[in-house]
Amino acid sequence: MTIPEIAEELDAVSAGEKIPPYRSKQIFTQIKQGARNFREMTCLPKDLIKTLENHSIIIGSKPKKKYFDKDGTIKLVMELSDGALIETVLLASIPENKLKTDSLKKTHYTACLSTQAGCPIGCIFCKTGSMGFIRNLKPSEIIEQFLLLTDELRKTSKDCRISNVVVMGMGEPMLNLNALRKALEILCDPAGFCLSKRKITVSTVGICYGIADMAINGPETKLAVSIASAREKLRERLMPGIIKYPLPQLKETISQYQKKQKRRITIETVLLREINTGQEDARALIDFCLNLDIAVNLIPWNPAEELYFEGKKLRQPTPEEVKKFAGMLEKGGLTVTQRYRRGRGVSGACGQLGTQLDSPL
Repeated sequence: MTIPEIAEELDAVSAGEKIPPYRSKQIFTQIKQGARNFREMTCLPKDLIKTLENHSIIIGSKPKKKYFDKDGTIKLVMELSDGALIETVLLASIPENKLKTDSLKKTHYTACLSTQAGCPIGCIFCKTGSMGFIRNLKPSEIIEQFLLLTDELRKTSKDCRISNVVVMGMGEPMLNLNALRKALEILCDPAGFCLSKRKITVSTVGICYGIADMAINGPETKLAVSIASAREKLRERLMPGIIKYPLPQLKETISQYQKKQKRRITIETVLLREINTGQEDARALIDFCLNLDIAVNLIPWNPAEELYFEGKKLRQPTPEEVKKFAGMLEKGGLTVTQRYRRGRGVSGACGQLGTQLDSPL
């Protein structure tokens, strides 16, 4: 709930008793500071605490399993209030050549949040896509991922905080945009976690109406668009759920977004060995990005079991393949980066979420 919504809730449960307006902000801030039950909110009167305990809960999700990678990544398997399972990830960017005791405060922590249980897009290279679609998440369930990841980080150091968010977890954000919009509004509230929208990235496979909605109504975050191939027929085979949004329409939507928002967009490309890394693929991507303010982020495919493309098991691209593809893009005038694949040791990297959901909890 937002602070005004908490105030409405207090009025609804108070049985006519006048509750000061500042109480709603206190509750909001206490949750940010780590309160997970009302008795921990010692700033509240005891009778109000008792009333809240009888009518409300703070958090409805719970962590069922935790995975810790040697690179600092933490992955949580979360059970939602109805029993549905999702995964969420905390990524740590630790400076090189820093002593462990000295590096904690200098580490940047990023929460990778899910917006759906499962995913309806069905990208053949994504473990989540192989699960099918279960349901959209509520705003509270998106926020609860951030809260539970924050709880895990506080076990390491109370001085550390999550400063960045990537909405790149399970699901397609544009298909649950209203819930995401409210969740980010709460996470960016100055009385709460006070996240900067400039440090939040929303990633989509290219749902055009969602991008257009975001251009007008926000959230005014960074935007990333995943294009497995700029060759239309290959793109449709790799990402069957985007067939309604062909590349010319997507390019026009991105162009209109940039005219409205005045910001660069990242094109994310998952590289699959001998499938989308050839000269024709590079040329098509260069042509797609022409006249757009684009940075290309290359993502060498992260292995996930039982994923195939037209009967053949998917494989990681070789380092030489990635380097050659990046060189062709740069020669074509594009700005190219390569994503560092954190979390692979716990199947927490791009495309791997959902791997542990079939395991015993």
